[in-house]
Amino acid sequence: MSLWTADANRADGKLSDPIKRLIQSIQDERKALVAHPVYTEIRSPDELCIFMQHHVFAVWDFMSLLKSLQRMLSCVEVPWVPKGDPNIRRLVNDIVMSEESDEAGNGSYSSHFELYLDAMHQVGANTGAIDDFIARIRRNESVERAIGCCGAPSGARRFVETTFSIIKSGALHQIAACFAFGREDVVPDMFRNLVVEVRNSNSARLDRFIYYLDRHIEVDSDDHGPMAFDMIKRICGNDARKWTEAQEAAVFGIRSRLKLWDSVLDALKEHRFAALGAVTGNRHA
Repeated sequence: MSLWTADANRADGKLSDPIKRLIQSIQDERKALVAHPVYTEIRSPDELCIFMQHHVFAVWDFMSLLKSLQRMLSCVEVPWVPKGDPNIRRLVNDIVMSEESDEAGNGSYSSHFELYLDAMHQVGANTGAIDDFIARIRRNESVERAIGCCGAPSGARRFVETTFSIIKSGALHQIAACFAFGREDVVPDMFRNLVVEVRNSNSARLDRFIYYLDRHIEVDSDDHGPMAFDMIKRICGNDARKWTEAQEAAVFGIRSRLKLWDSVLDALKEHRFAALGAVTGNRHA
């Protein structure tokens, strides 16, 4: 049970009433995401590679979602001037520091995205699409063009496009809600389900991926989740309209992730069908 769910169900929980109401309003979507079958459908290293080749794009666009919040809540220009609520500024900057330069588990530091790429290399997942995507972004291509031309899986492409639709057109409280409810809250419980399956493989090729999962479970549950909750509370304040729109953005973010996981399941089924066809063909050769 996540911190949010536990606190929401306690009469003396530390969360504010608007946060509790918002949590309750998204429980159906959240439960569907945490219970999605994709976590138990990964049956081989090859299938884990398929998962990672989709998921890496969500790892990347998470950073863009976070940095968009940092840009809106603090000053990232030169010359610098004080900007926004210093308490919210501290919250978002603390999250950025960890996500962009966390402990890498080997005495060095790394962004979670770079840590994920390391895990992909160790497992043997194809990083061609995400590498090309990053190269295109470095060349100042638009996200829309880069994601459409890099060879990303269609489900990953739609997920990134959805994330950037809220980054570009959403108000601050909507972006923050998508970040807090669609990412920071659900990630620990999603990854707890996945890490159990990955550990059962007992493969040394997966230790970097397991470290990535464990690190997210630890950091998001203990630190980033509560920080994100406090950020939402401070941004929405007593504005009923903002709370309603925050709830809508939270549902929007969770449903986008559900569609991504559905696309991974479809890719796994296609992989198995192709493998079965190859076996059948060899038998009749």
